[in-house]
Amino acid sequence: MKDYSKYAGIIPAFYACYDEKGDISPKAVRELTEYYIAKGVKGLYVGGSSGECIYQTVAERKLLLENVMAVAKGKLTVIAHVACNNTKDSMELAAHAESVGVDAIASIPPIYFHLPDAAIAKYWNDISSAAPNTDFIIYNIPQLAGVALNPGLLATMLENPRCIGVKNSSMPIEDIEKWISGGAIAFNGPDEQLLSGIVAGATGGIGGTYGAMPELYLKIFELASKGENLALARELQLDANRIIYKMCSGKGNMYAMIKEILRLSGGPDIGGVRAPLLNLTESDKEIAKECVRMIAQAKAKIA
Repeated sequence: MKDYSKYAGIIPAFYACYDEKGDISPKAVRELTEYYIAKGVKGLYVGGSSGECIYQTVAERKLLLENVMAVAKGKLTVIAHVACNNTKDSMELAAHAESVGVDAIASIPPIYFHLPDAAIAKYWNDISSAAPNTDFIIYNIPQLAGVALNPGLLATMLENPRCIGVKNSSMPIEDIEKWISGGAIAFNGPDEQLLSGIVAGATGGIGGTYGAMPELYLKIFELASKGENLALARELQLDANRIIYKMCSGKGNMYAMIKEILRLSGGPDIGGVRAPLLNLTESDKEIAKECVRMIAQAKAKIA
């Protein structure tokens, strides 16, 4: 049986890193990668929703991944999300990801048109064929993609020996159990239920808020995996959830809020978010300060 231990752990979804002009900043990308290595995370999920991939060009996505790999290769597990609105560009990104040495590639289904399962499977398998020596992970996020993974489609995809699992960002915990029962490994996607997802059998977690408070999620994963002190794990999960709700209470986009939290917490300055996402208002910056305070209070429980 294949060893999937390199995927077992906390894998923050990597944020887009911009300079003052709004262009990809290789310097900020490398600094953020170093920051997460120092935090002790298992890996990074690059080019996904948190990475604002939908608003970046193919060339920008390559540049960002190249700079992550320049620092992370051999130190972190790296999963590159390579999906674009068309198969050709997605295959180009898949081939590039393999060439720089990622551990796996991932893809949402085609968006906008609601395609039948056969078309989705062909899209995914075409992408996988461009990276023939690299693991492939399905990204199930029906609330944004408009299409949900189902057991039949998963079974079809598992006929591809490179397809190993599902990054599951749908809300039902049952979905994680469903994919595991179908023969895949699963990654918990919704940050608000990391504890439940790991207890249900998820191999690891990939999350958009992990990068703002990795210490909390690392501890939740540790306790859930060992089945130890679940009372503390539940308390930390509830703390993380309250912080997430606070992050989302401003006018600006949540990822703009997280980038401000990173700055206030001594992390690198990675810019704002790209339009049409909204950057923070002055009042939002006060919310960010409150989030930093809440994170510090939660971290004190595991000091």
